[in-house]
Amino acid sequence: MEACGSAHHWARKLTALGHDVRLIPPQYIKPYVKRGKNDRNDAEAICEAAGRPGMRFVLAKSEEQQADGLVLKVRETLLGQRTRLINTLRGHAAEFGVIAAKGTSQVAPLLAAIEAEQSIPASAKAMLALLGEEIAHLDGRLKELETKLLAMHRANAISRLLATIPGIGPIIALTLAVEIDPKVFQSGRHLAAWLGLTPREHSTGGKQRLGGISRAGNERLRALLVTGATAVIRHASRADSKLATAWLRQLLSRKPRKLAAVALANKMARIVWAVMTRGDAYRHPVAATPVAA
Repeated sequence: MEACGSAHHWARKLTALGHDVRLIPPQYIKPYVKRGKNDRNDAEAICEAAGRPGMRFVLAKSEEQQADGLVLKVRETLLGQRTRLINTLRGHAAEFGVIAAKGTSQVAPLLAAIEAEQSIPASAKAMLALLGEEIAHLDGRLKELETKLLAMHRANAISRLLATIPGIGPIIALTLAVEIDPKVFQSGRHLAAWLGLTPREHSTGGKQRLGGISRAGNERLRALLVTGATAVIRHASRADSKLATAWLRQLLSRKPRKLAAVALANKMARIVWAVMTRGDAYRHPVAATPVAA
């Protein structure tokens, strides 16, 4: 079947009936669709794609896996709603001459400035205060979810192991533990490629041409790893930082910080695969000691 909406549910139902269910990513089916798209052509394309020897499939998730992933996705949705509300509040306040910096920490000072501004009509103040109440309500919901996610992280052995990797906190570790099955990938490079962190290739005539990252795969996981890598780079700039390995220092001396963050995220993905496959915690590399002459 095509790995679309409700596909995991029907995969579980059909598996219970004794069928061997294989889910195919939609982007792998699209090349086999002939011209017009309809149910018949889609079914023919799925059958054609399933027969290819090099086809890759998606493992059907259990109800428990989907339930754990739902907590993470609901948190992401609420974060997006809070960001939109804050931007709405800042935008409307600016129409009345009240300017505030970005960030959740600036919401309370902004609301206080709006209340103190005498030129803003009372009806406008009421609407802006309503936005502030909705933001506060989402803050409370997010704190509840983060408490739940922290408990889930502590109860998940794989998540605890992943949290030992620099740049990976409880939320990122739990997301990786829930969304990734390391047995599907032959190596850490395959996982990095699946996440879209490897260069896009456009080679021909024996000439290799590599471009930027492919941005394929799970966008959320890729963004989380790049965010974690950015945090590591920010701390690595300090002279006393223990996170700055020789490889990372050399990379930062040659490449821009954003490009270095993507390269570090690629390396983190490979480390994630190794930790999940071997079941060992991350071990920080030991700096080589110079040999006396």
